[in-house]
Amino acid sequence: MAGHSQFKNIMHRKGRQDKARSKLFSKLAREITTAAKLGLPDPSMNARLRAAILAARAENMPKDGIERAIKKASGNDAETYDEIRYEGYGPGGVAVIVEVLTDNRNRTAGDVRATFTKSGGNLAETGAVSFMFDHVGLVEFDAKVATADQMLEAAIEAGADDVVSGEGGHEIYTASDSLREVAKALEAKFGEPRKATLVWKPKNTVAVDDEKGEQLLSLLETLNEHDDVQNVYANFEISDALVSKMSA
Repeated sequence: MAGHSQFKNIMHRKGRQDKARSKLFSKLAREITTAAKLGLPDPSMNARLRAAILAARAENMPKDGIERAIKKASGNDAETYDEIRYEGYGPGGVAVIVEVLTDNRNRTAGDVRATFTKSGGNLAETGAVSFMFDHVGLVEFDAKVATADQMLEAAIEAGADDVVSGEGGHEIYTASDSLREVAKALEAKFGEPRKATLVWKPKNTVAVDDEKGEQLLSLLETLNEHDDVQNVYANFEISDALVSKMSA
C-alpha cells in the first residue's frame, strides 16, 4: 500500500480527539457550503454536493450540521472561498498536492509555503508535480458489503478502471467523467458508498527511508491540520514498520 492510503490509515488508527473532530467538521461544512453555492442545493442534482455529504456522513457528522451547511449557501452571510491547488516536493523528493478552500489567498499561501520549508521540502509552481498523478474518480465501500471478487465483478460491469480491496475496504477507481455513472451503478448493488469523489492518484510511487518517511508524514499531518486545507496527496511509499510506529 502506498502514498495517500498509507497516510489515511495512520490518521484513522490514531483516532480523532474532540478538537481535531471539530476542525474536521468545519472543513466538511465548508466543502458542503461551497458545493451548494456553486450548484443546486439538491444532492441528487449536484454531484459535488452529494460527494461532500457522503464524506460528512462517513465521519459521522451530525445531520443538522450538514443541513445547516447547505442552508448557509443561500444566505447573505455565506463566505466565498477560493479553490486553490498547491504543488511541491516533500522530504525525499516526494511530490505533494494540496487542495484548499480559503477566504484569504495570501495567508494560506504563506502558511503552506512555510510548512513545506520547515519540513525540508519546497513549494513549486502549479503543474510542477500534478503530471505525476492521474485525476480520477474514487468510490469507496466498507469491506463488509462484498467480497473482493464480488466487488471486482460489479466494478467491471459498472465501467470502472481498477479495484483495490483490503481489510480497510474497497477502493474503486474510474475515469473522472465516469464517476457519477459508476458510483450510481455500484450504489444500486451495494448501498450508499462511504465516498464518491475525485482524487489525485499517483502514477508511480517514490520509496523513502524511515527518517525521510517520518519527516514526510509530519509534513502531511501539519498540512492536514490547517483549517483551509481540504485534501493532501503524495506519491510516496514507506515501510510497514514505520506505518505501525506512526500509528501507535
